[in-house]
Amino acid sequence: MIKIPHYETSYFLFSNFSPHKLVYKGVEYPTLEHAFQTQKFLDEPTREEVRNAQSPLMAFNIGRSRPGKREDWSRIKLNIMYELLREKVMQHEEVKDALMKTGDKEIVEENPNDDFWGSGKDGRGANHMGKALMRVRDELKTQ
Repeated sequence: MIKIPHYETSYFLFSNFSPHKLVYKGVEYPTLEHAFQTQKFLDEPTREEVRNAQSPLMAFNIGRSRPGKREDWSRIKLNIMYELLREKVMQHEEVKDALMKTGDKEIVEENPNDDFWGSGKDGRGANHMGKALMRVRDELKTQ
């Protein structure tokens, strides 16, 4: 098992906040976090505000605080994250290499503040980020 503490610098390239630009559906985003938070909204002014946020933390805060999120967000967010992670990995060789070096080990985002994307305070969180990373890794192995 590979535990990825949310603050661990050696695995920061897997973070949504890492400075890896990505193109998703023809639009360039400064980070995966910008891209993810943008997808919560359908109206262009809000999407542009999030995309142009000065930092991934600002994009996160806008995405969390703005009303008007799309009605289907809870149903599609896991797939959106998977698609964004796949794009990031495919567009950045160093991220792809680091992911492949994890082998067959379980990847756990060890984040006590997040029991949905990470392991949560008690270690029993859903770990959806780790699962998405492993899914991308598994797909790369079959290509």
